[in-house]
Amino acid sequence: MHFGIKALTAGLTLCFLHLTPAIGADVKQVSANGTQFAYIEAGQGDPVVLVHGGLQDYRFWNVHLPVFAKSYRVIAYSRQNHFPNATSRDGLPDAAADVHGEDLAAILTELGIKRARIVAHSAGAHAALFFASNHPEMVQTLIINEPPATGLLAGTPGGAEVLKEWNVRFASTREAFKKGEVETGLRLFAEGVGGPGTYDRRSESERKMMSDNALSAVADVISSRPRPVFTCDMAKRISAPTLVTNGEHSPEFFQRIVDELERCLPQRTRVKIPDSSHTVPGEAPHAYDEAVLAFIANH
Repeated sequence: MHFGIKALTAGLTLCFLHLTPAIGADVKQVSANGTQFAYIEAGQGDPVVLVHGGLQDYRFWNVHLPVFAKSYRVIAYSRQNHFPNATSRDGLPDAAADVHGEDLAAILTELGIKRARIVAHSAGAHAALFFASNHPEMVQTLIINEPPATGLLAGTPGGAEVLKEWNVRFASTREAFKKGEVETGLRLFAEGVGGPGTYDRRSESERKMMSDNALSAVADVISSRPRPVFTCDMAKRISAPTLVTNGEHSPEFFQRIVDELERCLPQRTRVKIPDSSHTVPGEAPHAYDEAVLAFIANH
């Protein structure tokens, strides 16, 4: 798999999710690129679009939606092959960031949104990078948290070693998913991203969200589709002001990718969120929201 975190520090508390639609929002549907996408929205004003990571869906943003909706029209959608959209082990892999990026462009077009503020996490942030590079005119501001954009490490000092360690870390997870041992794969994934005991510490609703989205992870490991490569030159095409967040305790893999984004993006601000690792929006929601809202207000 392509997400991961060093073991969290002893006192780190994860913010568990409530998996019902936020603030009474109705789940809506939009057809884009020949696919049906579920989404919820709240508030009025400039559009802010929330893009979730792997083994997640629109519900990942439930705690954030009412905060952002005080000042903006906020839309959280589920990416292709993620709950409650149609899912299949033969469907689009979670790592197909280029296609997920084009889906985002099509969704905005169908919703009549010409420009938006994009807030994205992990695999969703990888998709948002492709989207912003290919459709810079559609992005007012871009906020990304730790995208697994491995292409940025190619040719960098020590980059090959970082990628090798990353692949070794998730070898058993990939093997479990290939064998169809989904629950084992989910447990190993959680242990990889949060350290020993992480899966057992997660709430029943969090584990349910992982299970609801497991087929996108299975598709990831069995697909023969080449993984898209996001490069520094592609980052240089992103003209919008960009906030890059990362966790204080995130592993070298993500720190190095964020280092490269900081080097390549034309207009970028980097904020490291204290007391958090890779899943910054879930682990430190208040600090994350403050950073995002302050950036949006100034851009």
